[in-house]
Amino acid sequence: MSKKETMQFETEIQQLLDLIIHSLYSHKEIFLRELISNASDALDKLKFKSQTDQDLLGDDTELKIRIEVDKDARTLSVIDNGIGMTREELIENLGTIAKSGTKAFVEALKEKKENALELIGQFGVGFYSSFMVAEKVVLTTRAAGSDKAFRWESTGDGSYTIEECDQQNRGTCVTLHLREPGDDDQDYTQEWVIRNIVKKYSDFVTYPIVMEIEREEIPTDEEGKPIEGAKPVKKVTEEVLNSMKPIWNKRKSEVTEEEYKEFYKHISHDWTDPLEVIHINAEGILEYNALMYIPAKAPFDLFMPENKSGMQLYVRNVFIMDNCEELLPPYLRFIKGVVDSADISLNVSREMLQHDRIVGKIRKNLVKKVFDTLSGMLKDDREKYLKFWENFGQVLKEGLHTDFENREAIADLILCATTAQDELTTLAEYVDRMPLEQKEIYYLAGEDREMLKSSPHLEAFKEKGFEVLLFTDPVDEWVIQGLFEYKGKKLKSVAKGEVDLLSEEEKKEKEEQLQKLGDEFSALINFIKKTLEGRVAEVKLSQRLTESPVCLVAGENDLSASMERILKAANQPVPPSQRVLEINPDHELLQRMREIHRSQGETEELKEFAELLYDQAVLTEGSKVVSPEQFCRRLTRLMLKAAAGEPTAEKEK
Repeated sequence: MSKKETMQFETEIQQLLDLIIHSLYSHKEIFLRELISNASDALDKLKFKSQTDQDLLGDDTELKIRIEVDKDARTLSVIDNGIGMTREELIENLGTIAKSGTKAFVEALKEKKENALELIGQFGVGFYSSFMVAEKVVLTTRAAGSDKAFRWESTGDGSYTIEECDQQNRGTCVTLHLREPGDDDQDYTQEWVIRNIVKKYSDFVTYPIVMEIEREEIPTDEEGKPIEGAKPVKKVTEEVLNSMKPIWNKRKSEVTEEEYKEFYKHISHDWTDPLEVIHINAEGILEYNALMYIPAKAPFDLFMPENKSGMQLYVRNVFIMDNCEELLPPYLRFIKGVVDSADISLNVSREMLQHDRIVGKIRKNLVKKVFDTLSGMLKDDREKYLKFWENFGQVLKEGLHTDFENREAIADLILCATTAQDELTTLAEYVDRMPLEQKEIYYLAGEDREMLKSSPHLEAFKEKGFEVLLFTDPVDEWVIQGLFEYKGKKLKSVAKGEVDLLSEEEKKEKEEQLQKLGDEFSALINFIKKTLEGRVAEVKLSQRLTESPVCLVAGENDLSASMERILKAANQPVPPSQRVLEINPDHELLQRMREIHRSQGETEELKEFAELLYDQAVLTEGSKVVSPEQFCRRLTRLMLKAAAGEPTAEKEK
């Protein structure tokens, strides 16, 4: 037998435990729900593995969760005969807390103690709520199929011990050495307290939660009648504390709002109420029951690679698998829930699921139901939908690029910022507001809404009264490539290619004007192009600028400046590209530069002007200039000349 080893928790764990203990003082009873939920998960895993390996069950085939109380020793134990843990799994699961974001969790909990419960749920540290009521936690466990058992112990002081121990049966026993209850605390050794907590939080757990109950009874005779004068005797019986009826198999009318909420917290380990409940009882050719939830808050790991589907699959009430990716597409991974069907093979494997026709039909129906629910929310409760969009809009938009079949349904749910109003708008609302002469849906993508609103690329559109959508989420530049048109209207970036905002008559007049200006500015355009050689693809007169002197425009099929910045930030390779520098011939600066070039030729000062124009265009598109030092030096020299009152080219002329 191995010696006892003392090991340290990860950095900041003691601080984390202190925060949990002191921040959740008004919700201490939650600890029992978390321990029961963990025990239920362990039984689920064993049940699934036993489908292909019956030896794991052995003679112990009655799966259940047992609660034991010792009032004298003030201990409470939650015991399961589930999958158990190896030594390595103990260290992995209990030696590290919120391993993807411990530091972030600690900081968030410090700043937001009043919402500690929702943070606990986001970071998945429910087991450690035990330390709210226990001065010491002892866990013994034996993995199914193993002949070794281990004991884990901690007082929450920043360290824990592990040693090999004797345990005859598989499964896990968590024993809490309870603190003495305060004036406002419940006594968790009392039968009625435990009954109430189990009924409140865990009545729907599909395994029996049992406890030995001691009663005093009057002895009875052979006919079952009480024996007169006999003294009461103590009798201990094992009672089941929960109903065990799977909530998803009930009809909607049979389930209360509180039951829906508690089941969500059971499967998601989220401590906040869900935003929306979707309950399906499908009958007919394809029969299945589904209970899905839209959370109220996005988990902290929503965009992390290890984030998985939140759906569980059952077949005839038998747990098959967690994180079932075959039931919903990745862009709906925020949905939590359960699907149970009698039409799927009980011995189904993940590989078989990918090709199962019935699973495919269920998936299609689930996706449609989610879309119907979100559409109804958008139409009937805009405030609630805005809350959903704030948390999960970025994820939903991924479907535009990955799910061609449902692209239109997803597009109907998209919300966008716009130049026309402060409130977010749908694409349908935008199309309804389009003037008759507007041919395309115009948009501009970038990192910041206010910066986009002041972009020079919008000037001609503002003048025409054309509304432009503003896409500011990091995923927008990628997903928008999957949405070529909406309601027969093509989507067009105002920062790419040519713009066509004019009527035929206006176009003819503009072409004549540009031809004349082109002759006047041709020499200056050639000079600027030569000065900026290798940095711009072309220099041309602009039809989109009305106030600013210059802007940079990407080719119709090239990466935008915003997309280039995103790729660089992610350390991804960026294909070499050069944008077009458009100049505004009506701007006073360009007119003066033309006169300087005409009267003085290619001066050093004019070259500096050209360099500054390019850097200005780079900055207004939201990018960084290649050399901030040179930019500052050029700007300083011009400021010094202006401050010294040196004659300008206009005065000299």
